Amino acid sequence: MLKASSLVRPALIVLLVIAVLVTALWLLQRRLIFLPDTAHPGPAAQTIAGARDVTLRTADGLALTAWLVPPTGPSRDMTVLVAGGNAGNRGGRAPVARALSARGFTVLLLDYRGYGGNPGSPSEAGLALDVRAAYRHLVDEAKVRPDRIIYFGESLGCAVVTGLAVEHPPAGLLLRSPFTDLAATAAEHYPFLPVRLMLRDRFPVAEQIAGITVPTAVVYGTEDSIVPAEQSLAVAKAAAGAVEITPVEGADHNDAVLFEGDEVMAAVDRLADRIEGES
Repeated sequence: MLKASSLVRPALIVLLVIAVLVTALWLLQRRLIFLPDTAHPGPAAQTIAGARDVTLRTADGLALTAWLVPPTGPSRDMTVLVAGGNAGNRGGRAPVARALSARGFTVLLLDYRGYGGNPGSPSEAGLALDVRAAYRHLVDEAKVRPDRIIYFGESLGCAVVTGLAVEHPPAGLLLRSPFTDLAATAAEHYPFLPVRLMLRDRFPVAEQIAGITVPTAVVYGTEDSIVPAEQSLAVAKAAAGAVEITPVEGADHNDAVLFEGDEVMAAVDRLADRIEGES
């Protein structure tokens, strides 16, 4: 018969290992959530003809570089504020800016703190300050009317612009591959962890969009392996405003068709048409 002490010792070791893993994940979780390309992508005009670098001043004293891209097609007299996902930097999203510019939109391509040569370290609170600075630049410096601004969020960026829309409603909101909240997505990939208890950043998209009444578009890939399509549809269902849903058949989360693809760009066009129809 086994002694009690011989059973207790392995159990204690297992508990100790679990405690170490949970502590490590608590301390390092933002390195798993935010995956910035920290390299400076170079001057805006070097990547996009006619674009220029602009400086965004955050409320906590950071100076962030972003790209302002003028329209190359017939102007729609609207500006699209683009907030990217959790990885890369603005250089990788130049095709999105070019495609929107060709359709007549001015584009502000935001890079968060810690991304694309910008100072600081990303967090939910920090990204909220960054997108507010982008909004303030458009309204205060570029003199863009709030009712001529569309917020375009990509994945994590959906949470960023939805949070901004609560404070400063735009003319319209386009969410590409939104999740309901960060914990729901984390639970899909780490079902063995108590992610709702562990996460320091919440990004509650579905909760916040329930109070947003502006025209909204939700675009998602039907084969998204990062953010399940069901979550994007749940966000669309939760929205208080009129929503157009665009499924992109067979598309995974990082496929080019979900960045600058025709279906995404057409959804922006239709959203702008709806805004014009209501004005």
